[in-house]
Amino acid sequence: MVNFMRKTIAISPGCLSGTVIAPPSKSAAHRALICAALAKGTSVISNIALSDDISATLAAVRMLGAEATVSDGNVTICSAGKRSPFRGENIFCNESGSTLRFLIPILLSFGGRFTVSGRGRLMQRPLDDYFQIFDQKGIQYELRGDKLQLEGTLLNGRFSLAGNVSSQYITGLLFALPLLSGDSEIVVTTPVESVGYIDMTLEMMKRFGVRVQAQKDYRYFYIPGNQTYQPQNTAVEGDYSQAAFYLVANELGSKVCVTGLSESSSQGDKEIVNMIERLKKDEPVHIVDVSQVPDLVPVLSVLAAKAKGITRIVGASRLRLKESDRLRAVCTELKKLGVLIKEENDALEICGESRFFSAVVDSHNDHRMAMALAIAATAAEGDVVICGADSVKKSYGNFWEKFAELGGAIHECQQPMETCFK
Repeated sequence: MVNFMRKTIAISPGCLSGTVIAPPSKSAAHRALICAALAKGTSVISNIALSDDISATLAAVRMLGAEATVSDGNVTICSAGKRSPFRGENIFCNESGSTLRFLIPILLSFGGRFTVSGRGRLMQRPLDDYFQIFDQKGIQYELRGDKLQLEGTLLNGRFSLAGNVSSQYITGLLFALPLLSGDSEIVVTTPVESVGYIDMTLEMMKRFGVRVQAQKDYRYFYIPGNQTYQPQNTAVEGDYSQAAFYLVANELGSKVCVTGLSESSSQGDKEIVNMIERLKKDEPVHIVDVSQVPDLVPVLSVLAAKAKGITRIVGASRLRLKESDRLRAVCTELKKLGVLIKEENDALEICGESRFFSAVVDSHNDHRMAMALAIAATAAEGDVVICGADSVKKSYGNFWEKFAELGGAIHECQQPMETCFK
């Protein structure tokens, strides 16, 4: 029996086959849990998978004063609604950027003094747009290492921020501003990236009875104040960003039937279906803009390495600010597998029809890198050793078990970690 929690595993080449249910959307789960915690009453959120990120949001929900019980993939949340100001509480967000950026404005809407903290690269990821707002609104803050100390109360008004760093800033404000005593506006100063995630936010807020007026390009939002979230029972839909790994595996020879996906989903990562079809075309150069779907880049790069012609993945500058510098990580690890790939400031250029050789590769403590490398390993010409394989816990805790159930050849590996960085 393979211990899937070991840091290092080896995968022998071989196709996957069978049926897998797409894991619940982590993005939708974050949003549903937060809306339920802000509602007065009892909500049941079904089809929840407790990845590390969702566990972080669940812990934060309890810090907001809600009771949350977990049973058989369902989370029951009982909340009294808006709570009193904080008095020095510490909210640990682990490595979840969504938890961190969603919670900060919500916590400030209650007011008081508190700390948000994390580990890994979390507190190094951008928060500057929030800091600019804090400076304008008189909110005190101090970032020390892995802790951000905050004191003050968020008041209604006009908020300006960029749209090309992270849509999570916008989502955080959208959650919080309806709770304030007066109306507010959000003005977005640059074109918005990851629009699909804002769609998911607005859709979930509407489901919980909160209304927002938004321009079609999401450059302006009007948010009435004094609104109340209403408790709801809702199910989390399947996740296209996780299903993408199996869909790409199928293009490398596997035969995996993925169920549980909604064709009407507002998830931006649904675009993986169209991207796969585009890369099937026999063209000398494929230009793929990932500005709206940055999470797809690791597995999309694996597919591009096998596609015909050259693929240029553009609009990818934000990938340097993820769990790893994903542009650097993708380039480094695919080179080890034998892929001709070039890293640019905000792009990757990948030569197709590559062979994947046996190699020792590293996840860079990035869940999407680990899973993308696993898919590449199915089509390699020898064993691929993946260091940091346990990073999948961040979003898809039982990925390796599912991979094995589909016929993935995972072996115990005693490979020293230091060899991953050679």
